Amino acid sequence: MVNPVHLKTLMEVTRLGSFAAAAATLGYTASAVSQQMSALERDTGTVLFQRSARSVVPTEAAVVMTRHAAKVLTDIEALMAAASKTQDAASQELRLGIFPSLATYVLPRILKNPAWKNLGIDLRVSVAEPGQTIQGLRAGGDLDLAVVFQVGQTGVAWPATINRQWIGDDDFRVVLPRDWGFRPDAGVAAEHLSELPWIMHHPGTSDAMVIERLFAGCNLHPRVVAHSDDFHASLEMAAAGLGAALVPELALRNKPAGVVVLDVPEIRLARNVFALLINDRKTARVQLFVDLLAETLAGMRTAVN
Repeated sequence: MVNPVHLKTLMEVTRLGSFAAAAATLGYTASAVSQQMSALERDTGTVLFQRSARSVVPTEAAVVMTRHAAKVLTDIEALMAAASKTQDAASQELRLGIFPSLATYVLPRILKNPAWKNLGIDLRVSVAEPGQTIQGLRAGGDLDLAVVFQVGQTGVAWPATINRQWIGDDDFRVVLPRDWGFRPDAGVAAEHLSELPWIMHHPGTSDAMVIERLFAGCNLHPRVVAHSDDFHASLEMAAAGLGAALVPELALRNKPAGVVVLDVPEIRLARNVFALLINDRKTARVQLFVDLLAETLAGMRTAVN
């Protein structure tokens, strides 16, 4: 299914001729626009842009799709307006399970967005880790929608009856104590960080196993001085000089002054964020909420320094 938000972004990229210009117009980052266009290419199975180091050139398929996108978006707006006139005025209750960093940094922005007030949703929120929220989605559970993350292809699993929609990625970044003397966003080879003290996930968890394999492949052999699955605690310990840590960008929105963020080319890892919904509870209102969640997350993928 094509995301209408991605169609709107496609129209701006085609009109302005660059991801950066479209990002400035829409209030996103260039990286968020690029990811939306990659997602649209995956969803449609079509190459939409010829990319080079300095430019993006729309393909003929992109031009044709843009031409039709304007009508599609207009029809969607008309559809929602018509539905709102015939729909019962009572709010729809939505029981939402959401993981902590998304609840901390993304959900409040949605609740302050004027578009949220127009959805007519009576929200009930449960903040918990993915494994717990997925349990609430099963038959007879107490949730309608769960927003979860997955690192690599391991970890959480969900029943085949659940509808899954990708809503964005949360990239991991390497953070070090500022007192170690590294420049913020400096490019550093992974092997240069080997044997340094590190704050790592608790061993045995799916995230920890993915990170361990990634580090081993980079010839990075950390000297573990602490185990923590709480990213805020890891950041504060790093700021105090205890060790380096691998932390997702959402958690870095509140990073302490005592850390620097490095660019380590070999370390490319992300939490893939998904919305999970029981099929018979998916309504137009809920889908609009999920789209608003994806749009808000994309708009927040800004530089952390």
